[in-house]
Amino acid sequence: METNLGKPLEGWRLRLYTIIFEADTLAGRRFDQALIALILLSVLVVVLDSVAAVEARVGLTLDVLEWCFTLTFTVEYVLRLLCVRRPLAYALSFYGLIDLISVLPTYLAMLVPEAHFFIDVRILRLMRVFRIFKLTGFVSEYNALGRALVASRRKILVFLSFVLMVVLIMGTVMYVVEGPANGYTSIPTSMYWAITTMTTVGFGDITPKTDLGRLISSMMMILGWGVLAVPTGIVTTELALQRPTLGRPTTRTCQACLSEGHAPEANFCNRCGAALPPWQHD
Repeated sequence: METNLGKPLEGWRLRLYTIIFEADTLAGRRFDQALIALILLSVLVVVLDSVAAVEARVGLTLDVLEWCFTLTFTVEYVLRLLCVRRPLAYALSFYGLIDLISVLPTYLAMLVPEAHFFIDVRILRLMRVFRIFKLTGFVSEYNALGRALVASRRKILVFLSFVLMVVLIMGTVMYVVEGPANGYTSIPTSMYWAITTMTTVGFGDITPKTDLGRLISSMMMILGWGVLAVPTGIVTTELALQRPTLGRPTTRTCQACLSEGHAPEANFCNRCGAALPPWQHD
């Protein structure tokens, strides 16, 4: 196995790396499609396992399927560690931790007795639903949306601070106008009402009874339309700004830092500067 971290992968490790981490080849696309199908089926098994009637009827079948999925994802996780140049870096990365979480609960549920430890086995079994996060590694649009959110984080934080100020002020006003007699027993409770009203959810557990309170509620509802539109516009603008710089999208991945999306003609990683292997595609 190659130990020189400055040298690109070679031989079977490079071929395996191309199949697992890059989807521009036929083998890579088939691998990703098969893995996506397995993820969705495994999440479906977790959902069905939570239904008492289904679990009572086909519980054994669900257990067998779950172990099949777990063993498959375990093999996939081991192969990913084998084909990267820095296994520890991948294991501690976001997708590496997601891969670990996708298999760990099943093994812990088998090893941890339900009645003797503070971690309940049922909670560990439900944690398997986090496998759905593995899908983010196979859809490039997730990465584009993530970059847009990161780029617009300051604008979103400023907007959220404005929303919180409005919620605090209007919640305090409603506490004064309506009072405990109409359900507004405290400022935090009134702020809860302001949030549900501004987001147009409107549970109806707390409603204004006075004419002035209803007028304020109407203003909050109208303001809620703008509240929903602003963050959407911010993220959409960032997505539009990214489009000219994306070029022809690929899943080409840097072997050193595992960043993806490099142009086909690129020779070096645009994040860490490491040399990229020749691009393989169909």
